[in-house]
Amino acid sequence: MSETISIEVVYPLPQKQEIFTVRLPVGATVRQAIEASGVQQKYPEIDLAKNKLGVFAKLVKPDVLLRDKDRVEIYRPLIADPKEVRKQRAAEGKVMKKGAGEADNE
Repeated sequence: MSETISIEVVYPLPQKQEIFTVRLPVGATVRQAIEASGVQQKYPEIDLAKNKLGVFAKLVKPDVLLRDKDRVEIYRPLIADPKEVRKQRAAEGKVMKKGAGEADNE
């Protein structure tokens, strides 16, 4: 009997996080874990050439070897630039609080 490792493959969605658990032979790669999980059949928008991949939030290439109990993460592209969103929120906050600073100057 050959040794196996247990791997979680995670694909986060806006409303939930999909988690697939797979058992693979020792020496399996990130790509093999993703293929074995079936996540690409369920979510055909996943493209291993485009989506960034990680193991425990550290970016990795698809050919990285996995260890027992690793967590493979498939990242979705950002819809909005986080810096731009923060700027917009800050601008909205200044508009909403207009006049709050006037009382301090009296």
